[in-house]
Formats: sequence, structure tokens, C-alpha cells
Amino acid sequence: MPKKTLPRIIAVVADKKPLTLRIQWKDGDESRVDVSGLVNTFRIYEPLRASPDLFRKVQLGEFGTDVVWNDAIDMAADTLWRLAQEQSGVTMSSDAFKHWRERKAYTLDAAAQALGLSRRMVAYYEQGAKPIPRVVALATRALEMSPV
Repeated sequence: MPKKTLPRIIAVVADKKPLTLRIQWKDGDESRVDVSGLVNTFRIYEPLRASPDLFRKVQLGEFGTDVVWNDAIDMAADTLWRLAQEQSGVTMSSDAFKHWRERKAYTLDAAAQALGLSRRMVAYYEQGAKPIPRVVALATRALEMSPV
């Protein structure tokens, strides 16, 4: 099995858009990553919700394996890389999602039921209003192979 290379960050700054980071990766790629989902979900990030000034103080962690705000608040590079992939449509584009639904002859409701999602979330994915998570993209592939 080939050795997995973990993503490494060489530079990070807070973007003008709230709760968004601009990241330069070791491989030369650059990403704009919206971390609002994580920040608004997990209690550990509450200080970042409360203080835009603290959020802007983001720094590169040791060895480029994470980004940090203080001794208690950090985000792993692989989490940020996964978010960057999802938000850029690398995992699955909205067009690919729509074509999958049409090939399966699913209505929005049927697609939602098959994927265990709300109808609204399926519509968001199809319109490109929300990034399609990797687990949803993988589920569409599995359903593509099923005879039903």
C-alpha cells in the first residue's frame, strides 16, 4: 500500500470574509477555507465566535500540521485540507450531483430519503449553495452501483 502523505501548511492568514482562512499548502496550492461550520458547532471554538480579533490572530502551527490561535485552540491541517476539497467541489460538483440524481430518476424527496438527508439539503447541494461532503459523494457512488 502506498504511503499516505499528510497535507502540510506553509502559510495561513485570516481572510476578509468572517471565519474564513487563506491557506498556502506545501505542494504550492492555495485555498480559501470557510471554517464557520466547525467554529459554530464545537464549544472549543467559542472564543473565535466571540472575538473576530482573536480569529485574525491565526498562526501556523509547528511543522505545518495545524493552525493555532492560542495554546487551547487549533485545527488540524488534514481537516482544513478536507474542507478545502469539499468547498472547491473536488469531492463532487453540484452538476455531478444533479446528474447522479437524474440518472437514478430520483426526485429531490427520493434522493433525500436515499441519502438520509433533508430535501432542502439535497436542493442546496444541487444548486451549489452548500459544498457536498465527502460522505455524501461516497454515498452517491454506492447508490449508483445499487440496482434500485
